This record gives sequence, C-alpha cells and structure tokens, in this order.
Amino acid sequence: MNRAALRRAARTEWGPLAATVRDAIARDRLRAIPLTLSAVVLTAAFQVVQNQSWGYRPVQLIGSVRAELPWWLALLRTPLSLFVPALDLPVWGALAQVLVVFGIAEICLGRLRLLAVAYLATLAGTMYARLAIALGPGVLGLPPEAAKVIDTGPSAAVVGLAVYVCWRYRARFTCGAVVLAMVAEVLVKPNLAGKEHIAAVVAILVLGVTEDALRRRGKPRDDRFRSGGQRSGAPATRS
Repeated sequence: MNRAALRRAARTEWGPLAATVRDAIARDRLRAIPLTLSAVVLTAAFQVVQNQSWGYRPVQLIGSVRAELPWWLALLRTPLSLFVPALDLPVWGALAQVLVVFGIAEICLGRLRLLAVAYLATLAGTMYARLAIALGPGVLGLPPEAAKVIDTGPSAAVVGLAVYVCWRYRARFTCGAVVLAMVAEVLVKPNLAGKEHIAAVVAILVLGVTEDALRRRGKPRDDRFRSGGQRSGAPATRS
C-alpha cells in the first residue's frame, strides 16, 4: 500500500474523530474537557491519600470494590472506585488513560454520555466478577480467591469509552484493535482485571449495536438525501 492509500485509509478511519477533537481544542482549549480534568485531579488525589498511613482505610471504605461485598455496598462504591488507582500499577498510567481517553470521549460524546458509558463499562466488570466466581475456575469463571481481590481503577471505563467512541465514529479497525488487545490480555494473563475488560467490551458493543438498530428503525427513508457530505454514522454534534 503506497503513502497516498495509507493517508486515505487514515482519513477514513480517524478523520471525523480527529476533526471533532481538533476543532474543540482549538476553540475552547482546556475548557473543552472540564470533567476530564476533574477526573484526573480526583484520581491523583485518591492516589496521594491512599498511600498515607491515615488515608488507606478511608479510601477503601468509600471506593474499594470486591466481589465478596454485599451487592448494595458494591453498587454504592462503584462510581468512586473508578477513580481509585490500583495499588499494584503505576498511577501515571491511569492518569494518562483518563486524560486522553476521557478527554476525547468528553469532546465527542458530551459529559452526560461520557459518565453513562464509563459507569456502564465499570458496572459490567463488577457484575461479571460475581458471575465468574459463581462459575468457578475455567475459561469464563474465576477461582474463589478472586472474590477478595480489590477491584478499582479506571481501566474498564477507559476500554469501554475507547470502544464506544470508535464505534460511533465508525473507526472500525481501531475498535477491532482495542477488542483484540483485550482478548490478547486475557490469553496472556487470565486474571480478574483482564476478564473484566472483556465484560466491559461486550457490554459496550451491545450498547452500540442496540443504538444503531434503534437509529436505523427511526431513520426517515429519504435520510440519505439529507446527510449531505457527512460521513455515514459519524455524529454531527455532541449529545
């Protein structure tokens, strides 16, 4: 494939998405992503506090989720658990993921949809953990000791948002690459985190397919004459 063909492929894959992000940043700069910046600050604050001798337990009480917890308590803690970095991973990775992926999603989707998709992806992982432990060790299940694993961090939300943004903007190859990366992660290390990422991907793909079906059902028959030059499937405005 020559350079011209590669450029055309790149424009087809990322053109609408890149244009949306570029225009918003050029127009509003950091004002385009206030929710993302708040999430970065909150994640950094939780990291600092939980590494203090006095701060670990309070952070665990408000944002730590484990499959052994009662349902109501896990659901209560799940929103904040998204911003509590995993202790066994470098915090800069979590902060970079939130800044880049949340920022793109906030611009492309809007704040409310960003929060909804991020929470759905995180909740899918939390729900999967309980099902997997009930199934027991195996391809779909997990051993009983996984119920005691602290399950925090933005990774499931990041994966879910990446898949959802790519799906809405018809960046199909990028979406497929993210999915394949999550499958490879599970094959290499089939632990709770990896399998939760797969659960998040499945939940968001179901959401995307459902939205497309509803959109096609409600689309006027002559809509193709109204779309002008806009690329099929790429959202015209944030919702």
